[in-house]
Amino acid sequence: MTDLSIDSGDTAWMLISTALVLFMTPGLAFFYGGMVQAKNSVSTIFQNLVSMAVVALLWTICGYSLVFSGDLGGFIGNLDWAFLNGIGIGPNADYSPSFPHILFVMFQATFAVITPALITGAFAERIRFKAWITMMALWSILVYCPVAHWVWGPNGWIANLGGLDFAGGLVVHMTSGFSALTAALMLGKRKDFGKTSHTYNVPLILLGTAMVWLVRL
Repeated sequence: MTDLSIDSGDTAWMLISTALVLFMTPGLAFFYGGMVQAKNSVSTIFQNLVSMAVVALLWTICGYSLVFSGDLGGFIGNLDWAFLNGIGIGPNADYSPSFPHILFVMFQATFAVITPALITGAFAERIRFKAWITMMALWSILVYCPVAHWVWGPNGWIANLGGLDFAGGLVVHMTSGFSALTAALMLGKRKDFGKTSHTYNVPLILLGTAMVWLVRL
């Protein structure tokens, strides 16, 4: 029988890891914000930062439960842990045998937050803020949660095939990458591309690059 107890070293490392992954989202915001015209810089930055609020709320309500609680045919979880019901500071045999279960929830939330934010680069300056919030909420529930369950869930169909995804190559980068490509194709070419002046904010780009690079190291 596995001995479940809180290890201070594991807990400290998970806290650091959670903070570092969360740190990438504002880094991404600065990077994208520096790549657009000055008049759209603030809007682009907030398109990224708002995911920290919206997705975190959705993750608490149902997102975490849909990914990690139970299993429905290997494709999606159930709502046993909706609103973080039954999740506390004790360890969990499946996900956090040596640190608090709630800390694992927070760690996974940072990935759920940054994944839709990655998509914003595909339609920077070309989507309304309200439309993005709606799209982000729907995408998180209908795309991110099922795919994350396939790979990281207790009985996801990809996990059952032996698939491993330690760094989010499939769950984070492939889902956001294919979604960004789809969005770019749907929006088409920019009508004013090459016809208007475009001044980049190089300091913002370098700041965002440095913040993301620091974590990726």
